[in-house]
Amino acid sequence: MRLAAEQVRRFRLRRQHIAAHDGTDPVAVARRLLGVQAQVPSAAAQAVAVRTPEGTADDGTVEAALTAGTLVRTWAARGTLHLLATDQAPSLLALLAAARSWDKGSWQREFATAAQMTALEAAVVDVLADGAVLTREELTAALVAHSGDEGLAEALRSGWGTVLKPLAWQGLICHGPPAGARVTFTRPGWPGLPDADEAARTIVPAFLAAHGPATPTAVDAWLLRGMTPKARLRRWFADLVADGTLTEVTVDGEARYARTEDLDDLEVAPPVGTRLLGPFDPYVLGAGTADPDLVPADRRKDVSRAAGWIAPVVVDDGRVVGTWSAEDDRLAVTPFDGPVDVGSEAETWSRVLGRPLTPPG
Repeated sequence: MRLAAEQVRRFRLRRQHIAAHDGTDPVAVARRLLGVQAQVPSAAAQAVAVRTPEGTADDGTVEAALTAGTLVRTWAARGTLHLLATDQAPSLLALLAAARSWDKGSWQREFATAAQMTALEAAVVDVLADGAVLTREELTAALVAHSGDEGLAEALRSGWGTVLKPLAWQGLICHGPPAGARVTFTRPGWPGLPDADEAARTIVPAFLAAHGPATPTAVDAWLLRGMTPKARLRRWFADLVADGTLTEVTVDGEARYARTEDLDDLEVAPPVGTRLLGPFDPYVLGAGTADPDLVPADRRKDVSRAAGWIAPVVVDDGRVVGTWSAEDDRLAVTPFDGPVDVGSEAETWSRVLGRPLTPPG
């Protein structure tokens, strides 16, 4: 099958609940997207709300799902905090854990030795036993006391959580309910992680169902910034092609993979009008800002900004054509080339943000 880039973008817009705002609830949205980046909690709430017909960023549905345990907040793809559907999280984390990125000498020289990480893995099981919920300060004190290694204290206190990420990827720790403004940590509710190769049989197709068609390299860039062993990555795709789950397609001449069951939907590609997406939106992060089909190469810096900030974007038929903000109850749009009509989106974002917004112009 030969496809054009616009067909891919339109497919993604429909599958990611952007075209019709037809998502049902935070758990279903997170499951469809394979997680919603939640480094900035308000951005995650906006990403969920804009994908539903009636949701608002402050309607409490995300918090309710976290409290109920159907959503979990933990470090996931690319080492960033995500909201994950709890029933999907173990399989996704298994792929991250399998790469063992913390075993690299460069990582250990910068953050913690292999012996220190082994000690932390044992310690965290004990200090978070029996449903314990600890603040960062309490967790740091408990892990240092258990391991007897004062040298870990500074790394454990870091808001970046670098030495905690390998523990999260192994399913040993996740974020707990907030204690006021303080972050807490607890043990996740699942008994363990599945085998990574078995997990890939569900996670790779799930990614392609929302963010495909894509190359194995693009999938790994989304997952772990290219750190999955290449032989293992190739085997995942080869096995899924061999059993008919995936089919190779070309997109403007580039070989990519799609779920076989999605081929008909890819061919039916009605245009999608202008949409506004909030900061750190999964539609942008799934493809990555380096994808020239999504973001014009000369405009990447306008979207991917200093300190890792991903700007709110204007997309026209799925391609990023500008950025926007809500200032003084008015939508302020910075188009890349020529005027952009976002009037219809003012109503949508008035609902999401819970205040009336006036279109520009």
